Amino acid sequence: MRILLIQSPSVEGASQEKVYPIGIVSLAGCLNKAGHETAIIDMNLESDPFGALKEKLLDFHPGAVGISLRNIDPLGNKTASLVPHFSVAVRMTAALMPRAWIIAGGTGFSLFPERLMQELPEIHYGLIGEAELSLPALLSSPGNPPPLKGLCVRKGDRIKITPPSRAFDMAHYRPPDRELLDPSRYLDINSYVPAIGIETKRGCPFTCAYCVYPKLQGKKVRRRPPAAVVDEIEMLHKEYGIGRFHFTDPVLNIPCGHLEEISEEIIRRKLKVKWDGFMREDHLNEKNALLFEKAGCECFSFSPDGLCRESLEALGKKLSEPDILKAARIVAGTDAISVYHFMVNVPGETEETCEKSVRMLERIYNLHSRKRNLGTIVLNNIRILPGTRIEARALAEGVITEGTDLLYPVYFNPPPFDTLRYRLETMHFHRNVFMWQEIR
Repeated sequence: MRILLIQSPSVEGASQEKVYPIGIVSLAGCLNKAGHETAIIDMNLESDPFGALKEKLLDFHPGAVGISLRNIDPLGNKTASLVPHFSVAVRMTAALMPRAWIIAGGTGFSLFPERLMQELPEIHYGLIGEAELSLPALLSSPGNPPPLKGLCVRKGDRIKITPPSRAFDMAHYRPPDRELLDPSRYLDINSYVPAIGIETKRGCPFTCAYCVYPKLQGKKVRRRPPAAVVDEIEMLHKEYGIGRFHFTDPVLNIPCGHLEEISEEIIRRKLKVKWDGFMREDHLNEKNALLFEKAGCECFSFSPDGLCRESLEALGKKLSEPDILKAARIVAGTDAISVYHFMVNVPGETEETCEKSVRMLERIYNLHSRKRNLGTIVLNNIRILPGTRIEARALAEGVITEGTDLLYPVYFNPPPFDTLRYRLETMHFHRNVFMWQEIR
């Protein structure tokens, strides 16, 4: 069967940072191995995304179409939604290819499968979670699919959803076949974030109150062999000239030893590459930070989220203020830059916690002032997502109601501290500009 895999728009505009869609490229490789003929379109790369989609559909004439909704919205306190773009892509596909099977998936779809399938009757099936095994099995018999993990199927007016697979053995992980979508198109496309992602593991054992990673990938950490990870990096570096990578793991430096082995292998092979990823503060020490930097880490990204003890506890981070400051002190001594993500106006915010938040930001700036290696501090309100403890708290405190539509951007930001983010951003922006301009 001819199968077209579509990455629907996952950024707000043409100027936004884009990423190589390793999910659909990996799936295309699985489908080719099963005997299908596949094609891929990443609508994010197109100046006229829907014109390009129309042309691809009419030229390729697929018997089945997989459409990935990676992001439901841009986050970052924005109120724009990416669901309309996905909806139009589905409807255009149905209008132009009325005989084709339409299958929806992706991280964003996995958060709202029932809702999206009810609103878009053009979707025949949905797949939530990991699909390396389920998608080829579904397309082997789309008219009468076998029982599959993660399958969303229509039963009259209802959508029956089977729990997703969260147990794919990462030792059997097949790197995306980059010949199916040329990575060269993504070279130098971004100003900040490396466009090429590398997946070293799946799963997250932490229980942060706002996060959906454990729901999507499970709590068990499943690792790829370090040598296999570096094989992929080396191939991309030598064959495509890619020198910068982003590790896509929920938390890169867990469990202890895994990233260390990857770094040692990069050094052993003398690969001159740069990379970044999100790291856990309490798993970082002076020894492994220097190892990571030597292996090419150009940016230590942290997401401690809470700016003080009370906020950390409300968010379920299982971190302390000393953990954050110790990690900041370590990375401030390197030549890599660092980026910190924090959430503001978290549940239980008070005047006292606001003042503690200011002091935490000041301490981080002071630590980085000598080498001026603080990239930025990102301040966000909490995007409320279904099934999280933040959703339950927002309901209990009247921030949302049972009728609140979480498909579209809804943030936890009740008064009286609903302008706290602007106060902290002003302070952060002032310190950032003065630091880089060497003004005291």
